[in-house]
Amino acid sequence: MDKEMHSTRREILFRLRKQGPSSVDALASTLGITSMGVRRHLANLERDGLVTSGMVRRRMGRPGYVYALSEVADDLFPKNYHGLALELLGDIKALDGDEKIDLLFSRRAARLYHAFAPRLAGKDLPGKVQELARILDENGYLAEWEKVNGGYLLREYNCVNSRVSQEYPQACAHQLALFSRLLEAQVAREEHLLRGDHHCCYRIRPKA
Repeated sequence: MDKEMHSTRREILFRLRKQGPSSVDALASTLGITSMGVRRHLANLERDGLVTSGMVRRRMGRPGYVYALSEVADDLFPKNYHGLALELLGDIKALDGDEKIDLLFSRRAARLYHAFAPRLAGKDLPGKVQELARILDENGYLAEWEKVNGGYLLREYNCVNSRVSQEYPQACAHQLALFSRLLEAQVAREEHLLRGDHHCCYRIRPKA
């Protein structure tokens, strides 16, 4: 979880994770602060999309509000997706060999192509490069592009699959092929995060 987040807000998120949906009074009692203070922090968390609120009926008295974590907040807590992916890929490799691993990444690239191709359809090459950079950025790659002599450069400053790619270079190979197919252009990777470069950089040229 982000260390820069206000400590009380972090504690509220932890309590909601452990206790489930809770009222302001319940949180105030647990945290040892005033209800007014809890409401102020909850308002900020709700504004940031980390907490949701809803009214619940009680056996006695008027209905009251309870607060719960949003789906966005779930991503703040530790995950080990890459560990699970590496375990499963390791088992597949042990059972069926490298060819099956390559087939899996090939099938993934095909799914991504069919998901992204409609967004690039009908655009010229610079339009396609721009849209691909936008798609990559939306998916966490911190991507940007620029026009250079003879073509374009597309850069990724973050690799969302770095742990898997380190173990299975097929992931990067199929990504390169995916870019070529989407852009209908010549694409060459000139810099690579996995080689220790600051980013992945692709040089894109029109097909001869």
